[in-house]
Amino acid sequence: MDWLQVVILAVVQGLTEFLPISSSAHLILVPVLTPWDDQGLAFDVALHLGSLTAVVLYFRQAIWQMVTSALAAVRGEQVDDDARLGLWVILATIPVCVIGFLTRDLIADHMRSTLIIGMSLIGFGLLLGYVDWRKSGERSEYQLRLKDVLIIGGAQALALIPGTSRSGITITAALMVGMSREGAARFSFLLSIPVIVLAGGLEVVSIIREPEEIQWIAMLAGTLLSGMSAYLCIHYFLVVIKKLGMQPFVIYRVLLGAWLLWFFHG
Repeated sequence: MDWLQVVILAVVQGLTEFLPISSSAHLILVPVLTPWDDQGLAFDVALHLGSLTAVVLYFRQAIWQMVTSALAAVRGEQVDDDARLGLWVILATIPVCVIGFLTRDLIADHMRSTLIIGMSLIGFGLLLGYVDWRKSGERSEYQLRLKDVLIIGGAQALALIPGTSRSGITITAALMVGMSREGAARFSFLLSIPVIVLAGGLEVVSIIREPEEIQWIAMLAGTLLSGMSAYLCIHYFLVVIKKLGMQPFVIYRVLLGAWLLWFFHG
């Protein structure tokens, strides 16, 4: 890997992991649109480690509160909002884990095409735009109900389709059940933590089974760049949606999807 490839892949991963524009679509497209060889699973793990570190650092106080409150609840103390939020994160992660395990080979072999990516970018992008335009609610992540969590968790499983965007579909579902834009985004970011951990774990297992040459310097640089860009992305995304909503990202998705369909299938 050359350094330009390292930088571009790391920044793309860091920015698109949390924006509602599909990180998988962009990482699939980079080798399609460039002469570079596939970066390999080990480098993918490094990029996801950077994104994971960023979201954990950004929400470290909320995570600490969830963990301490959950431990207190286990000891028999009252279940408070923080402990309940931690439970909601776990419950909303179950559907994507189960469906992802059952359909992993199907998705990897048959769904990573520019046709599916383009259609998903447009279709789910328009859905996000409609839900956001219709008017978001006022509830925060601490005011979720079990029914809301099941809907958001079920929607997250759709992110297994390349081009859907995990953050995009979870934010869409959260807005549909009456959450505010900021609350929807924060809950989506918290949901990313177990998903990234589990996805990275599967990739590590694959690497152990089929060892590949590891470029340690490139991986370290990719982790740092991915983490830095992801941290900045989370911060400024929460600022932007307060003023502009989701529409700029919807426009980007539709334009990118339309270009993919025209360029590869027109």
